[in-house]
Amino acid sequence: MYTGVDNENRLLSLAISGRSINANEIPNDRKKVPDINVYSYECISTATNNFSLESKLGEGGFGPIYKLILISRLQHINLVKFLGCCIFGEERMLIYEHMLNKSLDYFLFDSNRSKLLDWKKRLNIIEGIAQGLIYLHKYSRLRVIHRDLKASNILLDENMNSKISDFGMTRIFKLNELKANTNRAVGTYGYMSPEYAMEGVFSTKSDVYSFGVLMLEIVSGRSNSFYHSNDALNLVGYVWGLWQADKGLDLVDPTISDSCVTYQVLRCIQVSLLCVEDGAIDRPTVSDMLSMLTNESTKLPLPKKPAFSIARKQIEANIPNKESDIYTMNGLSISDMDAR
Repeated sequence: MYTGVDNENRLLSLAISGRSINANEIPNDRKKVPDINVYSYECISTATNNFSLESKLGEGGFGPIYKLILISRLQHINLVKFLGCCIFGEERMLIYEHMLNKSLDYFLFDSNRSKLLDWKKRLNIIEGIAQGLIYLHKYSRLRVIHRDLKASNILLDENMNSKISDFGMTRIFKLNELKANTNRAVGTYGYMSPEYAMEGVFSTKSDVYSFGVLMLEIVSGRSNSFYHSNDALNLVGYVWGLWQADKGLDLVDPTISDSCVTYQVLRCIQVSLLCVEDGAIDRPTVSDMLSMLTNESTKLPLPKKPAFSIARKQIEANIPNKESDIYTMNGLSISDMDAR
């Protein structure tokens, strides 16, 4: 096992020696995918110090996550960079850039670490996520639906800039496609739109719904799994009740009460409620949503009561049997692999 300077020199040597190659150079029977680097198992083993516990960052939906030191081409600033992959026997590894400050939920839902996220930082995080979604939905070569947007899939760099990660559940649309249907929905319960959870129909508006829930979490510092004990409401239902009673500011995380700007917070809450509208057609696009957040002259429509506003126990019985295993507990994602 190599350590310290020896390890870094060995990794550099492996990279220079051509151990990282383009996927098109590897013969196989599948459709070739351009611009994907394939790394040797030896290179990845060296980069992670033989997959040591010291290099392990945590567990993801597909397995353990290790820290690597690699360089790649620039991509969108609000998407975690995909560097390449490694295929060795039955092992399948994806290589992404390392984010120094871990994930958004690491800070947001911790009473002490949440104090490091003042209102200005939270608003910057919201806008960064929106910019990343705009790229996926509108400006990438193919329209990409993330399908599992949540706090644990938003990573933060050394400057607390937000980057969307975990693309294991994404679906790619052709530019003229607007929506699709699946017999097996995947994702995290509480972030899924009604039409996706109940009917398997997803589109860019499914991501908009998830983002609306995520914005409420960022403003409140509370997970969507929070239930208001008196009314058995989830976070969305709880916020709707506050909004109807003209008490939107009661939602604000106490740790940012001194730094928040009242009209910005209320605007975020209103836009969030527009994003979690029952009908997908009634939700704004991500571009319109960002304009609503950043352009104070943009007049906002009044939101309607969200569909998923009651606690999970009260609506589980309405979920079809085919969806019985589509959602997840405690923010962990479950995916079902199918052909794309």
